[in-house]
Amino acid sequence: MPFAPFVGVNHHGQSILLGCRLISREDTETFTWLFEAWLSCMSDSPPLGIITDQERAMQKAIENVFPTTRHRWCLWHIMKKVPEKLGAFKEREGIISSLLSAVYDSLSSDAFAEAWHCMITEYDLWDSDWLNGLYKERYRWVPCYLKCYFWAGMSTTQRSESMNAFFDGFVNSKINLKQFVKQYENALRRKVELEWQADAKCFSKRTPCVSRYEMERQVEEVYTISKFKEFQEELTALMYCDISDYVGSIYQIIESFGQGRRGLFEVVFEEAECEVTCIYSKFQFRGILCKHALAMLIRNSVELLPERYILSRWRKDVRRCYSKLKVCYGVQSLTIQQERYEKMCNTFSAVADIASDDENSYKTVLD
Repeated sequence: MPFAPFVGVNHHGQSILLGCRLISREDTETFTWLFEAWLSCMSDSPPLGIITDQERAMQKAIENVFPTTRHRWCLWHIMKKVPEKLGAFKEREGIISSLLSAVYDSLSSDAFAEAWHCMITEYDLWDSDWLNGLYKERYRWVPCYLKCYFWAGMSTTQRSESMNAFFDGFVNSKINLKQFVKQYENALRRKVELEWQADAKCFSKRTPCVSRYEMERQVEEVYTISKFKEFQEELTALMYCDISDYVGSIYQIIESFGQGRRGLFEVVFEEAECEVTCIYSKFQFRGILCKHALAMLIRNSVELLPERYILSRWRKDVRRCYSKLKVCYGVQSLTIQQERYEKMCNTFSAVADIASDDENSYKTVLD
């Protein structure tokens, strides 16, 4: 039976399993049932974003059940098809090079549209149904159309693929349903152990700073090690960035990529609000300020990052209640934390049951 995992990202950048289903078929009706069940489990709170492959049946189900969710196609799956779809063309190398440049180098939708149009015109690709279909659905997969939304750095279903590989050590197609439930429990327990180990490392080990900037020490104190290292990489790349020009609050920053290659990035800095926005949009997409934005803050003598640029989801001290939940009702041994958590939840549920009948009681309990 197909195994459908829902995969997310924790504060260490590790893949975590949010839930899963065994399904009988892969059609719109089954996927609709799957997503409705998921929505029910999540208290009718749909995900902000979801990444899948180009499965049409799944796309229709998402549109029906999650109308407000931003649906993204896996970029890796699309680019993997490029050699196969364009291999028959005589000038395939030039076409593929132009396509990759349009997809990965375009910083705005206008730039992508122009680069795409030039490629189609130069190589006379107007009759390519595959390329025409991709362009029609460009809002679902081209990075410049999606970078302004938070994806925790994800643009592919790679985490789902890696989760499948992780489960290969616990389950296979030959085990029965009873064995699957037990092995699923063992797999989840292993995931929680890995997260606890990363938590312990964050609180017991300090990562050395590479600069004298106060904001680096600020981030090192609050972020997990993996996320601090991402920030640190951007900070050390400041040496490749120079401010070339500015008009009012709009600055042009030149970044050197080596071998004579350079890129121009527009950064807006509002001094009164201490707010910075870069066309690269790394903060919106990944939750980490890019080197261009950091260059502007440092140039304007901003010593500490404003709180809006310190995301709670990357902090080392975030409470993760799911690690205290037992996986299935058949589990015999619970940790002391899980026992306490379960007892409190059971007690609180009785209070909530009584208080939910009356508005005043409801507010009193919440207060």
